[in-house]
Parts: sequence; structure tokens; C-alpha cells
Amino acid sequence: MSKKDKRFEIVTKESHGMAIGTMILRDKHTGIHYLFSQAGYGGGLTPLLDSDGKPMIDKG
Repeated sequence: MSKKDKRFEIVTKESHGMAIGTMILRDKHTGIHYLFSQAGYGGGLTPLLDSDGKPMIDKG
């Protein structure tokens, strides 16, 4: 992987104002989806889980 290749891609992005928003990211290596939420200077990242409690994986 070269430095120009980015590991994560944005699947969807929603803005809820100037400094509040959410994104769903996909790790191109593992296919796992993550939810990122930001509010002001704070934020959080967590994997999205399926109904069995396993990480959501999309290899495509």
C-alpha cells in the first residue's frame, strides 16, 4: 500500500449543523464498517454490529 492509498472510505456522511455530524466509514482492508460521531471538539468511533453482535463486513 502506498502513502497515497487511503485505508478508510466514507460510505455515508450526515451533517447536523456546523460542528455536529455522523459518518459511516469502511476499512478497505477488513471491510468492517464503523460509525463516527462528532459534536464540537468531541467525537467517538465504534464498529457497526449485525444482529448476531458481529462486526458488519462488506468486502465490496
